[in-house]
Amino acid sequence: MQIHCKTLTFTVSSISSNHKLSFPSSITLRACKPPFPSFRSSVKSHKFIRKCSSPNQELVVDGSISPEVIELVQDAAEVELEEVKKIDDLADQSIWGQMKEIVMFTGPAAGLWLCGPLMSLIDTAVIGQGSSLELAALGPATVVCDYLSYTFMFLSVATSNLVATSLARGDKDEVQHQISILLFIGLACGVVMMAFTRLFGSGVLTAFTGAKNAEIVPAANTYVQIRGLAWPAVLIGWVAQSASLGMKDSWGPLKALAVASAINGAGDLVLCTFLGYGIAGAAWATMVSQVVAAYMMMDALNKKGYKAFSLCVPSPRELLTIFRLAAPVFMTMMSKVLFYSLLVYFATSMGTSVIAAHQVMLQTYNICTILGEPLSQTSQSFMPELLFGINRNLPKARMLLKSLVIIGATLGIVVGTIGTAIPWLFPGIFTHDKVVTLEMHKVIIPYFLALSITPSTLSLEGTLLAGRDLRYISLSTAGCLAAAGLLLMLLSNGGFGLRGCWFALVGFQWARFSLALVRLLSREGVLYSEDTSRYAEKVKAA
Repeated sequence: MQIHCKTLTFTVSSISSNHKLSFPSSITLRACKPPFPSFRSSVKSHKFIRKCSSPNQELVVDGSISPEVIELVQDAAEVELEEVKKIDDLADQSIWGQMKEIVMFTGPAAGLWLCGPLMSLIDTAVIGQGSSLELAALGPATVVCDYLSYTFMFLSVATSNLVATSLARGDKDEVQHQISILLFIGLACGVVMMAFTRLFGSGVLTAFTGAKNAEIVPAANTYVQIRGLAWPAVLIGWVAQSASLGMKDSWGPLKALAVASAINGAGDLVLCTFLGYGIAGAAWATMVSQVVAAYMMMDALNKKGYKAFSLCVPSPRELLTIFRLAAPVFMTMMSKVLFYSLLVYFATSMGTSVIAAHQVMLQTYNICTILGEPLSQTSQSFMPELLFGINRNLPKARMLLKSLVIIGATLGIVVGTIGTAIPWLFPGIFTHDKVVTLEMHKVIIPYFLALSITPSTLSLEGTLLAGRDLRYISLSTAGCLAAAGLLLMLLSNGGFGLRGCWFALVGFQWARFSLALVRLLSREGVLYSEDTSRYAEKVKAA
């Protein structure tokens, strides 16, 4: 990795009426051009705009500089040093100190991923108290609403990556430009998905459920059409949330989650329980809460000094820059979405009771696995400095990963135990149907095995993303999809029922963990290889 630097020397003229300035007579600034993407292709570097506060304080073109400009430069340097110090402090701590700091960052950050599945889980609990048919309809309906949204996770990854990189350079103007571009892309994708849901939602649900379960299509389509109205807000909210995380702010998502969940819960209670609107009422409550969450995220960016409601149409070159970073992430997310969609597809062919049981187990599973996502975000936020920064330190990077894996393993066991106990001991929370409860209990063992390994897997994959090993992670996940999909088909057709579907999920999760671990422990991996150019090239500017 080559870093090109230019040295600029400015001489301070004591023209000001204050002759006791405590500044040196000359300042040397190093302007570095790091190998990261920049959206502004025609920036004139090192150009100061003359703005005088008095006739005696001016910027002289031949090299003199006013005290105000010096103060601005020093303030910017202090901000940049503070951000670097946060990363260095985390790297220099003991493993137990690292784990404490990671928990403090990742705890609030869980709100970024919890919001959507938590709302669907609330819908599941409320609908399950009234109608098993509508509960079964939530299965294919949430695939269209929630799983398809995960295909746009590349927006989240690209936003946090680009914002964190620009902030490390102290370029707030470029951060604003990136946020404006990504918000426009999120809005455009949201409008497209809203139109897709309106035009093709019913057809997708009919093809997904099959002729045997045609009775659940009308209820599922009602849910999908209502929640589809929130697509633009959902994707814009994701961009705003990811920008906050890129700024090391994990409390914004937590506040939005709390408010949105309260609105969703209250809306479900009023519309479904008291007014009897059923699945339509649950959809309206979820849609409104998602819009409110998106607004809160954008308002949080405004309070940080950014214009969250300012959109910018990207140029072809800027789109290419985002595509180079987002395409492998998109492929990875699509592989995951396709596999979970296959799970629902095969479960749907097993009857209404099986669909309802699978819906309950999958929603609780999604909530539990999302608790591990902040570990991936922590890797993407703190690893790049240790892998590609000026103070590159691979041993510290490996120590940080060790802390993340330990936390992931502990979290997996705890969450796996709690997540398994809820449907096993308290199935009445979701349904009073004895047949549905029996089907839920059949998958308890594979449910725990798949859930316990997920947080560690996410920490490993987050490190691969931070190390720009994008080709490997996308291809390995696609390979896991092919192998686990084949296993799923064999077990389903072999008469193993819903239990066979969940054991296929166990194979999918453990294969992802094994492949990521082998890559990171390899001498060719990002944690051991001294050749960073092949990884840095993944994110060079167009």
